[in-house]
Amino acid sequence: MNKNKDEHPGEEVHLSFGQLLKSTFSAFLGVQSSANRERDFKHGKMSHFIWMGLLFGLVFVLTLVGVVQLVLHLTGN
Repeated sequence: MNKNKDEHPGEEVHLSFGQLLKSTFSAFLGVQSSANRERDFKHGKMSHFIWMGLLFGLVFVLTLVGVVQLVLHLTGN
């Protein structure tokens, strides 16, 4: 259920986990749309994006380490 600010004027609108994940992944790849970036700044919490960015960075580094280890193993080194 998406909350719309017009439907509930006194309530804060928060990003869903899916929106947070999609925005972080798009920003990580450098393809974030202007509309989504504006939505993120209006409705997102900075701490959520920091934690998600750290998680994406960790997964990226671990993936690279795993690929390098696999290539080294397959080449016999």
